Amino acid sequence: MVLGGLAEFAKECLRVLRVTKKPSKVEYYTIVKVSGLGILAIGLIGFILTIAKQLLIG
Repeated sequence: MVLGGLAEFAKECLRVLRVTKKPSKVEYYTIVKVSGLGILAIGLIGFILTIAKQLLIG
């Protein structure tokens, strides 16, 4: 039973690897920009919350 599940998992992994492709430069830079903006947004929200907490507590 376990080996059957493992073989099925391996088949699924191979199927996914077959349909994936290397991103073009444009796709890659778009992903980098969007990820960077997301990281900056989360950092800015955390910074604002920290400043607000310090101002409220004193």
